Amino acid sequence: MLLRLTKVAKFYGNRLVIKDVSFEVSPGTVTLLAGPNGAGKSTLLKLMAGLSRPSAGSVERGIADEALGYLGHQTFIYPELTAFENLAFWARLHGLAPERCSEAALLAALERMELKRFAFERAGGFSRGMAQRLNLARVLLLSPSLLLLDEPGTGLDTRSMAILHREIAAARNRGAGIVWISHSVAEDLARADRVLAIAEKRVVYSGPAADYVPEAVAC
Repeated sequence: MLLRLTKVAKFYGNRLVIKDVSFEVSPGTVTLLAGPNGAGKSTLLKLMAGLSRPSAGSVERGIADEALGYLGHQTFIYPELTAFENLAFWARLHGLAPERCSEAALLAALERMELKRFAFERAGGFSRGMAQRLNLARVLLLSPSLLLLDEPGTGLDTRSMAILHREIAAARNRGAGIVWISHSVAEDLARADRVLAIAEKRVVYSGPAADYVPEAVAC
């Protein structure tokens, strides 16, 4: 077990966002977190990441904090630093082993994102898609056992989406558990093992991706 939610609820003031959510993430699986806009998907992902505390219920993780990777709507990229300097900063911040912080290792990480030729350009000049790929490289430096992705495809072109899909598949193949808020659930069902769908503040589907009907939670 990488992550277990038990009867989780979240209030913001007097406003109930989600209630009675129970779910478990296992190694080597991709879970799509689905639901209409405003259903509480991003809130639930932050609860999974430990960035917010539940108002009721419990969130248990079977991994150390450093084994968790979270990609939210903010890129956490420093615009005045180059792509290489951004990765070097995050690698040092996380205390990665020297061989994982070496120039060769960081350039290899950029190459996987097709950013190596921009390695020494300032990130402030990057397009949204390039910045998102650099952000993904930052998260994947950790080789996380649990990877939480909040609409990582936003602003990506076709080629960048292919890179994203490849890296999600690679993470699953090495045994990571992935929870993914996709902006195109119907298209990404074939890339997932399970779906957790929420609507009207509660879970409306939890089960195999092959059996999920997206229209079931339409606005």
